[in-house]
Amino acid sequence: MHKRLGILVVLLAVALAPSAGAEQKDIVDTALAAGNFKTLAKLLTDAELVGVMKGPGPYTVFAPTDEAFAKVPKETLDALAKDKTKLQAVLTYHVLTSSWTSDDVKKAKSIGTAQGQQVTVGVSGGTLTINNAKVVKPDIACANGVIHVIDTVLLPPK
Repeated sequence: MHKRLGILVVLLAVALAPSAGAEQKDIVDTALAAGNFKTLAKLLTDAELVGVMKGPGPYTVFAPTDEAFAKVPKETLDALAKDKTKLQAVLTYHVLTSSWTSDDVKKAKSIGTAQGQQVTVGVSGGTLTINNAKVVKPDIACANGVIHVIDTVLLPPK
């Protein structure tokens, strides 16, 4: 009797445990599930880049939080909303077209973005920065790349 109960408990534990092979979400779905990237998700939709970011990649995204977007002057966001080309340039400035872990990024001085211009990498006291943005949560693995959460929106140089 005890042996059957033990086997039943083991079978239930295995059945209810998350699958080791559970499918990871892509970058867009991972960001949406996190809940603090609503502005980024809306802008990706407005810029017609959601399909690209759901593609096979691999990509690295320096993803600004909603709080990061709140720091951007309203007139700047309004201007971007009216100019899809500029909006795409700003968003693709946050994207690398290969997968970079934070350890990979720390080894670089600058990295070329999907937008075509470089971002500057800094490391001070263990804190990783991209241009003037701190990486507040690195290495969020996704099915098609990796997300590094940043606290400031990156604006490409003119």
